[in-house]
Amino acid sequence: MEEPVWNEWRRPGPTAAQRRRDIGIAVIVLLCAIEVTTLVNSMGAYVFQNPPGLLVQVAWMFVLSVPLVVRRRYPLAVMLVVSALFIAAQVNRAGDTLVPSAILFLAIYTVGAWEQNRRFARWSRIGVITAMFLWLGFSLVRALLGPKGDFKDAAGPMDPVLASVLYGLEFNIFFFLLAYVVGEMAWSGARRRAQLEFQAEELHRSQEQNTRGAIAAERMRIARDLHDVVAHHVSVMGIQAGAARRVLDSDPDLARDALQTVEQTARTAISELRGLLGVLRADADTDLKAAPGLDDLPELFESARAAGLEVSHGVYGDAREVPSGVALSAYRVVQEALTNVVKHADAQHVDVRMRFLDSALELEITDDGRGRSTSTSPGFGLVGMRERLAVHGGSLEVGPRREAGFLVRASLPTVLEEKA
Repeated sequence: MEEPVWNEWRRPGPTAAQRRRDIGIAVIVLLCAIEVTTLVNSMGAYVFQNPPGLLVQVAWMFVLSVPLVVRRRYPLAVMLVVSALFIAAQVNRAGDTLVPSAILFLAIYTVGAWEQNRRFARWSRIGVITAMFLWLGFSLVRALLGPKGDFKDAAGPMDPVLASVLYGLEFNIFFFLLAYVVGEMAWSGARRRAQLEFQAEELHRSQEQNTRGAIAAERMRIARDLHDVVAHHVSVMGIQAGAARRVLDSDPDLARDALQTVEQTARTAISELRGLLGVLRADADTDLKAAPGLDDLPELFESARAAGLEVSHGVYGDAREVPSGVALSAYRVVQEALTNVVKHADAQHVDVRMRFLDSALELEITDDGRGRSTSTSPGFGLVGMRERLAVHGGSLEVGPRREAGFLVRASLPTVLEEKA
């Protein structure tokens, strides 16, 4: 999924729950407006002189509150309607301005928080605020030209009329600026939440892809291990079984030894298969501890000798412990190479050399056979070797030798660990 251009992001429309909440807010505002209007009339504390009757004032409160029902669905239209009704209510000398001012504040805020077209949202609010200040200026001029108010308790250093004008001006500046800024903050907060949700979804998809990749890699590893185990042991069993069949009548003792080798090899194969299938139930640490390594190579050599090969083995350099994954890959490479020799090379002797270099483990397996291997026929042997080595950043060299036989040379980088 392509990441949205967040500067051009548009907020999704209100949910059904938010629309129901708007109805509840409109009802609460209307009830508060009726209560405040009733209290103002009961006290006689009118903002304007000679207001209309109580029922007319309540009707104005009702008309101002009703548009809030759809304020998040049509924020721009609601703000314009409320602004016009606000001025009309003052022209008709409604007894209170507190709740109408709160309704206007809410309408301006909603445009900033919900209007999709941000250019309209900005300039429409600026236009409404400008119109309100023009109306405020007209009201102040009219008040200054009219009869002076009663300021008998005035005791400050300023002229009471000037102080009244400045008070009204500063209050309205704060009022409208707060409505504008809070609306912008609500829009920015919604956009940040959308960004976080998008990033969380991207992370979730990435984790799913990584999980699928890990599963596929594990399946490939298990497939390679199955191939190595089955191909090696079954090849040895096949050769020994054939030898037993040929000498069964002429040399029963030799046939018995061959069949014992078949039995032992079968048990070894079953044991390795059980350990391999245990990977599906064991954690990674248990798997590495149970996996064969360099110490298990002598068993491979014995299996190859049982198949009729002469096996020589040499270790060069300072032997050291290598990572478990490297040891397992080295074991499988030797196993596959010996399997190929048994099955395809028609060889008498195989030489396995293991060299511990400064930063790598090198394996070299050579034979004196016909110089042919599974590289000339379809199969997974050499492909599995290359994949194993590629996991560790290693390299593989295979091919016929000049004089006779076949060469397999593998290099596996190692990490030397210094112990304090």
